[in-house]
Amino acid sequence: PTANQRLSAEEASRPFAGLSDVSISEDIPVEGDISVPVASSRRDEEFSTLDEPVKETILRDLRAVGNKFIHVLYPKRSSALLRDWDLWGPLLLCVTLALLLQGGAADSDDQGGPQFAEVFVIIWFGSIIITLNSKLLGGTISFFQSLCVLGYCIMPLTAAMAVCRIVLIGGSGTVSFAVRLVVVTASFGWSTFASTAFLADSQPPNRKALVVYPVFLFYFVIGWMILTFSPSQ
Repeated sequence: PTANQRLSAEEASRPFAGLSDVSISEDIPVEGDISVPVASSRRDEEFSTLDEPVKETILRDLRAVGNKFIHVLYPKRSSALLRDWDLWGPLLLCVTLALLLQGGAADSDDQGGPQFAEVFVIIWFGSIIITLNSKLLGGTISFFQSLCVLGYCIMPLTAAMAVCRIVLIGGSGTVSFAVRLVVVTASFGWSTFASTAFLADSQPPNRKALVVYPVFLFYFVIGWMILTFSPSQ
């Protein structure tokens, strides 16, 4: 080969050989960052909840439950209850409602009044039936997400039961019944509206009525138990 061919072959074998003579002034900023991000794993370890105190864990869970109560009080099409679901709030509301329904006249007369276990079973069994109905109709939310929404939306009815117990202290006449009827009706409508607001987007558009109807019956039964409650003499 000729000298020019040998020179071309050497340049081809060393394509960046000429860059060794290039110097970059310190005044010229060089863009880019090639440092290895070694602190990411440390940050993940810092935010781990395995080593956090029990007090912090309890307070964090209580704040999460409180935020979900606020979402029920001001219902809107939000995924907060669906994204961060839990069953602590529904369990608390169910136990509170069952305790408030104890001590009625039907209990003392052995007339089949709602016992603690019966209220507990009615609420949870009803929620499971509604959840299965929603899944069979093509709902896109999980089983426990639906239980979470239905359980948290019992809160207006639980508050209504507390108000009714206070009203019944003054007697069980016509005025008392009228006040309780208004309170229970408003809480029943609020619970139904709040639950459907959270579950509406997870159902097929042509089957929403089939999902709302069991929810309506579920809260109606709970509202009827609250309205017909009368304290023992």
